[in-house]
Amino acid sequence: MFGKPLANVALTAVCLLLVACGGGSSGSQSPDPVVVDLPIAYIKRPLPVDEDDPTVLVPDNILEPAAFNPGAVLYVRERAAPGAREINVTDRAWPQGELYDVKDLEVSADGKKLIFAMRAPDDPNLNDDEQAKWDIWEYELATDTLRRIIVSDTIAQQNHDVAPHYLPGGRIVFSSDRQQRTRSILLDDGKPQYAGLHEGNLNNGDEPAFVLHAMDDDGTDIDQITYNQSHDLQPSILHDGRIIFLRWDRWNNNNLSLYTVRPDGSNLQHHYGFHSQATGPNNTVAVFSQPRQMPDNRILVLLRPREIDNFGGDIVLIDAENYTEIDQPTYPNRGANAPGQISASLLDVFIDDTISPHGYFSAFYPFFDDSDRLLVGWSQCRLVNPNNPQTFLPCTNSNLQDPDAEEANPAYGLWIYNPVAGTQLPVVPADGDIIYSDVAAMEPRDPPTFIQPLEISGDPTLLEEAVGVVHIRSVYDLDGEDATPDGIEVMRDPGQTDWADRPARFLRIKKAVSIPPEQLMDFDTAAYGVNGAGRSMREILGYVPIEPDGSVKFKVPADMAFTFSILDAEGRRLSGFQRHQNWLQVRAGEQMECNGCHTRGSELPHGRQNAQAPSINLGAPTSGGGAFPNTWRSASIGDTMAEAFGTRTPSTDVRFQDEWSLIPDPANNIDYRYADLQTNAPTLASCQLNWAATCRIMINYLDHIQPLWDLPRDTDGDDVPDAACVDCHGIVDDMGAAQVPAGQLELTNTTPSVLNTHPGANNLWNLSYRELFFNDAEVELVGGNLQRRRVIDSPAVLDPVTGDVIEPEQSHVPTCNPSMAGTGARNSSSARVSNVDCEALGSPRDFFSWFAPGAYHEGDLTDAELKLISEWLDIGAQYYNNPFDAPVN
Repeated sequence: MFGKPLANVALTAVCLLLVACGGGSSGSQSPDPVVVDLPIAYIKRPLPVDEDDPTVLVPDNILEPAAFNPGAVLYVRERAAPGAREINVTDRAWPQGELYDVKDLEVSADGKKLIFAMRAPDDPNLNDDEQAKWDIWEYELATDTLRRIIVSDTIAQQNHDVAPHYLPGGRIVFSSDRQQRTRSILLDDGKPQYAGLHEGNLNNGDEPAFVLHAMDDDGTDIDQITYNQSHDLQPSILHDGRIIFLRWDRWNNNNLSLYTVRPDGSNLQHHYGFHSQATGPNNTVAVFSQPRQMPDNRILVLLRPREIDNFGGDIVLIDAENYTEIDQPTYPNRGANAPGQISASLLDVFIDDTISPHGYFSAFYPFFDDSDRLLVGWSQCRLVNPNNPQTFLPCTNSNLQDPDAEEANPAYGLWIYNPVAGTQLPVVPADGDIIYSDVAAMEPRDPPTFIQPLEISGDPTLLEEAVGVVHIRSVYDLDGEDATPDGIEVMRDPGQTDWADRPARFLRIKKAVSIPPEQLMDFDTAAYGVNGAGRSMREILGYVPIEPDGSVKFKVPADMAFTFSILDAEGRRLSGFQRHQNWLQVRAGEQMECNGCHTRGSELPHGRQNAQAPSINLGAPTSGGGAFPNTWRSASIGDTMAEAFGTRTPSTDVRFQDEWSLIPDPANNIDYRYADLQTNAPTLASCQLNWAATCRIMINYLDHIQPLWDLPRDTDGDDVPDAACVDCHGIVDDMGAAQVPAGQLELTNTTPSVLNTHPGANNLWNLSYRELFFNDAEVELVGGNLQRRRVIDSPAVLDPVTGDVIEPEQSHVPTCNPSMAGTGARNSSSARVSNVDCEALGSPRDFFSWFAPGAYHEGDLTDAELKLISEWLDIGAQYYNNPFDAPVN
């Protein structure tokens, strides 16, 4: 079925005849020989046009799942044939004449029921935020009955519910901004319950993230099953029972691609297309929308731009069993050269700004009768007739070559479309004012496989702790390549590699902070700090040591979006191991497996277990009973060191003790503990003693970093605190006289003065934060007063006779570079280009180099304090990481 790259069929293979007439068009082709004798369903909606100019279409944005476009109606037709009786399904739910909206149509496996999303008409007496929400509805054909799935008005109208699909076993999956489980976790964190905004809210409005949920078919037992921080949209069910859906990775390259997850929310994996964004015709950036598995197991999608004004795209087949990208086969299929996706259209469909020769598809649905046919909403290509704008011209080759040719608005009809036989059969004639946004055939088919819920088979201990387990076989595994200099067997052997020579020492587990809507907490965006454009806040969940072979196996709280970073022995993120910017999740009791890491630019299969290369870490050797050389721990053959050691419980501290060497050296131990701080720790004391799934490390600059500069310290060795950082790094000495701040760096918790410049800094940040991250004017002491230092580049030139100024003096104020980088601790410790005019330092201003062995400030900050600063920089150097601590607008 669909066995050839159909997009390459010559234009002469099929002839489309378009009649120039007013308001519509008709096409003729070889008819499909068989009428489909079963009911079909479709959603018909008016073409949305601008109120002021009906020739201008209002675009549709796939990233606005709650958009309300009233006027849609759901119909059921007795069979897929012209003249068949048509039943209006949804008008009965609302008072006559009121306009509502319907979308996201799906059929039960037995072909007897329809499920869809519907939104009530607007109430003119209510504000926008008080209007009705999208609900899930069901229609049963045999009894002609219509019902809302969630019976309770209170529960139904709490949030928007869209895109429902039937799951095997009697449940329903749908996309919603309920964030059911996330809300309850917020309550456990001492925050109010709310739906967190999606990560693109800076440019896309004050909107929460839509993620996947599941419920019983009576609307009860609602369970959140995905935890993305942006949208998870358009779920459908694969034959094997998994859910395939469209995920918006806003934080990671702003991509939209296909993911899969089990109905209970476990085994979340990337599936296809993360690096295949520009794969529309003419390299157009396009979205794999409405994913649906075909009878031959390929995935059919509507390939369309994120925002479109013609409401259509191309129908494209994806061979996701053998490819993860259009040009990237899975590892078992390596060497294949066929593309991972091909058009299923008979002729070329363009989705860029050029005229599309074969028009557009608005919706599709496969027949499961081995006929290769599709039910489609389709509009032929039409050109505006320059001599009579009320009529249209056909898209012949000669007409298309006219440089002044103008494409007309689409005219969608319903068709039976056979890409293999090259036939089209009209079901409902095209109408220039109508879109068929959803279509479905009410045909019985084999139900998908039922997947046993994880809760039945999970580890009871993990369930009780509300955690899952992540096992990475080796962080040195980069897309199936060993990144160690001499091989992983050498790296893991304590007899051949010292601990100090192992770059990857710890793993930091982080979680996203849900940003509340403005009506709940309207805080100033200055809270996000120097990286505010990303509008992100982060909490740290804990730390675990990485074993000598790069493996790590650790607990992580269930039901939240998390990621991790690889750290060096000082607890700083390693630049050679790029940040993991895809949000991960585990359900309680789940054990997630991962081979290793991935380089950001690589398109090799990663994150999909059946597609990636075998692990470089072969585990414990077959000889010696499975023991690792020069270690004292036993292991089963093939186990990683992390498996041999056992699952680690995270810690809020960065701590290491050699638990592998035959003769451990205490000098290798690492111990950076919050308990050693003399200032407030960013986590609870109970979490420092015993980590639990509810533990969080939350760092605010004013609460946890500024106190380090203000803390009195013993500088003369008599155990009596006598000086703080601000005493030298301030503009007043201990006698009250003006002074040049040490290193031209002020660390006081004050507002900037007229002396300070800090171009680009937010006025709400205190002086020390601005000084650390922004350029500043150099100051000097003149006559007991501070002033900006001015360097004369060239003196004024005077007329020798009159004394008039011929050329004015040229001078500038030297600028001193910032000491820190909001991109991480290591970027705040490496030599960076400095303005040579800033004489106070004479060398690049980088923060951590001042505390290195032998440096001027060696020992002035403790290891625990440096670790606190490092982790704060690594997660983004935010001014606040709790929106409820930030000042309100």
